[in-house]
Amino acid sequence: MTKMSPVFSAIELLGQAAAPGPQQPGDIRSMISSALPLLLMLGAFYFLLIAPQRKKQKEHEKMLKALQSGDEVVTSGGLYGTITNVKEDRFVVRIADNTKVEIAKGFVQTVVKQQQAAEKK
Repeated sequence: MTKMSPVFSAIELLGQAAAPGPQQPGDIRSMISSALPLLLMLGAFYFLLIAPQRKKQKEHEKMLKALQSGDEVVTSGGLYGTITNVKEDRFVVRIADNTKVEIAKGFVQTVVKQQQAAEKK
């Protein structure tokens, strides 16, 4: 049996643990190629789901800003009614004779018939 000196064994151990070198260009390419499908799926998700939903939300907000007294609307609960008063954050809607309810602006789903500007004058 041969006896090794502690200095020699320490140098040998350090030599076995190779220091990480700079990444090769092939490594970056492989990272990009593995991340590309994920990025494409995120892009498709945005253009197929998020963008159309945002467009629809903007159109709904524009419709709500244009509503005024006399417009016939349908609420998200399915009630048909006529707007009698517009407040800052809600509408007063007549749903039957002598029956008025206040609803939040966000609960108006669609406009059935808009009051014409000529009819108001």
